[in-house]
Formats: sequence, C-alpha cells, structure tokens
Amino acid sequence: MVSQTIPSPVARKTKKGLPPILIIGALFFIFGFVTWLNSVLIPYLKMACRLNNLESLLVAFAFYISYFVTAIPSAKILKYTGFKKGMALGLFIMAVGALIFIPAATTRVYSLFLLGLFIQGTGLAILQTAANPYITVLGPPESAATRMSIMGICNKVAGAIAPLVLGAVTLKGADELKAKLLIMSFAQQEAALNELSSRVILPYICMIVVLVLLAVLIYFAALPEIDTEHEDEELALANSNKTSVLQFPHLLLGVLAMFLYVGVEVMAGDTIINYGVSQGIALATAKFFSTITLSCMIIGYVAGIVCVPRYITQDSALKVSALLGVLLAFGAVFTQGYTSVLFIALMGLANSLMWPALWPLALAGLGRFTKIGSSLLIMGIAGGAILPLAYGALADKFDTRHAYIIMVPAYLFIWYYAVKGHNVKSKKA
Repeated sequence: MVSQTIPSPVARKTKKGLPPILIIGALFFIFGFVTWLNSVLIPYLKMACRLNNLESLLVAFAFYISYFVTAIPSAKILKYTGFKKGMALGLFIMAVGALIFIPAATTRVYSLFLLGLFIQGTGLAILQTAANPYITVLGPPESAATRMSIMGICNKVAGAIAPLVLGAVTLKGADELKAKLLIMSFAQQEAALNELSSRVILPYICMIVVLVLLAVLIYFAALPEIDTEHEDEELALANSNKTSVLQFPHLLLGVLAMFLYVGVEVMAGDTIINYGVSQGIALATAKFFSTITLSCMIIGYVAGIVCVPRYITQDSALKVSALLGVLLAFGAVFTQGYTSVLFIALMGLANSLMWPALWPLALAGLGRFTKIGSSLLIMGIAGGAILPLAYGALADKFDTRHAYIIMVPAYLFIWYYAVKGHNVKSKKA
C-alpha cells in the first residue's frame, strides 16, 4: 500500500481556475510529445548526419542521460522554488533545448542536436521530479496507480501523435531520397542532406512557442503546493529511526526496476522504425510503427484504469506485464519481418502498466524522504540512455533482430521486483 502523504493546508483550499489534475495532465501530454519525437529523430538524423546504429541511438542517450545527471539537482531546485515554479522553470529549459535545434539544423552538426536533446531532457527531469510525486499524493493512495494511468494516457496519446507529426514533415520522400543519394555526387548529396536537415526548424519553432506559453500559464495558474515533508503520526513513528533514503531497500530495488523498464520501453518505441527498415520494410511504412507501439500502451493504460485496483493489485499488474514482456521479446527474436515488428509493437501493451505501478510501490512509506526518493526514481530513467545504446552496439555487431534478447533479463528483474522486491523491509539506522 502506498503511504499517505498529507497535503499542506494550501493544497486543501479550493481555488478558482482549472483543476490541478487537468494542468498536470497537460504537462504529461508535453512529456509524451517531446519524448517520443526521438523515435523519428533517430532514423531522420541517421540519414541526415550519416550515422550507424550505435551513433544514431546517441539521440536516446543524450536525452535520457540528462535525467541521471540532473535528477538530484532537480530535487534541490524544487525545494527552493516549490512545485509550481519548478514546473514553469522546467518548461523554459525545454524551450532552450528546442531553440538549439535551429543552429543544429542549419549547420547539420550532430553534436549540437545532442546538446539540444540533453537540455530538453534536463527540463523534463525537473518537470518529472515535480509532477510524478505531485500526482501520486494528489488523492487517496489506493488509487495512485489509476491517476498515474490517466496521466499515462495523456502522455502516450501525445507520444502516438508526435511521430506522425514530425515524421510527416521530416521523413517525407525519405525512401526516394535514400535511393537518389546513391547516384548523386558528393556536392549534390550535401545539398540534399542540408535540405533534409532544415526540415526540423519550423516544427521546433512551433514547439518553442508552445513551451514558453505553457510555462507562463503554469507560473500564473492556481496550482496548490503539496507538503511532502509532513508525515502522519503512524508513518512518522515508523520512520523515526531513518536518517537516509538509502535505508529503504524497496526504493533502491525500485530504482533499478525503473532503470530497466525505461530501457525496454525506449527500445520498443525508439528502435522500431529503424528495425522495420532493417527487416526490408519501406521507411514510408515503418515511420508509423512507433505510433502503433504507443497505441498499444494507451490500450494498456485504459485497462489499468478499469482494473487497478478494482480487480487486480498494482504489484500483480506488474507481474503480468513483466511476464508478457519476456514472451514478446522471445517472439521478436525468433520471428522475422512484419511478425517480429508486431511483437515489438505489442511490447507497448506489456510496458503500459509498469510506470504507474512502479512509482507508488517504490515510494511507499517514504514520508519525508519522498522528494529525494522521487529524484532517485527519475535517475532511473537513465535506463533509456544505456539500454538502447547497448542494443545499438549489439545490432552493429550481430543484427538488429537478435539484439532484442537484451530485453529478457530486464523484464525478469521487473518480475522479481513485483513478486518480492517491493516488499523488502527497510533497514534500521
């Protein structure tokens, strides 16, 4: 059961304006839209900047490693700014990252693209550090997974839309261009690739405008603050001998589970377009595969809202999801073509209930350690940087299909956490 963190008196007052859950839902929509643009950026930059599999997956690395670097500083920032101002700051930082895409596109310098992605990830780290515990404690603990599932739908609907929007602009005529590049002179190739690179400028200008406007809206919105330092008497007594967040083994195991979960989720969503192409499928068709993966996740989130906790507990949902992930990973490795791609897409269904289940299970009983515990979970998002990079290295050494075997041990550990890991008792001081 998730611990009850009592909101501050400010949070209990009724204020005019949009309900907090709607505003946080809008933020989760932004999370999803920006995050899942990477699924298109990977094949797009692979072509525009002439990259191999490992190099192209540095897109995911630069984006997700920022969570590891900035998660702890994010907690300190939020302690100073509070949740609302911290969210606005995160949006402004994301806008700066999007701004860097303009000089990156005009010069076609890959390192600038990676810098922009890192800064965007930094802004998202601040937003995630604030928004996830916020939605967790913004209501009864037993329905925390349901609220997280609703936020997940906002996130994944945006994630399903994002590849379609960016792909329609950046990957238009990409198959024909790949064929023409083979017979062009070097000068003609450079001109064609420069034109391809410039296609991201307009979408990212639009993104800058939206992020800045949303930051201003959040700053002036009637969002209540929550007090995660306050504990009820029972929880305060249970944590009276705790001096460090490291004394909660179930949290530390949860961070590792989060690391592995984000890694497999990013692999399923961000590598599937390139994987489809490697299976002989035209890029004009493959560019829709990420949207299929995200659509499967949306179905899973809806199932979570209906079933958790009414018919199935959070930990049981995590068990089923992890075992399904193992089966789908084996299915992808031992089949080929569209069938193998379908197994990867269906991983969206397996991954959908993991995020909303891991957060409340890992934060259970933390009380005044909730903010730092949240920061550690955000650091776990770095799995989206490391595991896809490991997949890329295996894909270059062996092939893109068999490299997916790396998912199996990841799903097995998540299953262990659902069965036993989340119940490991806290250590005494």
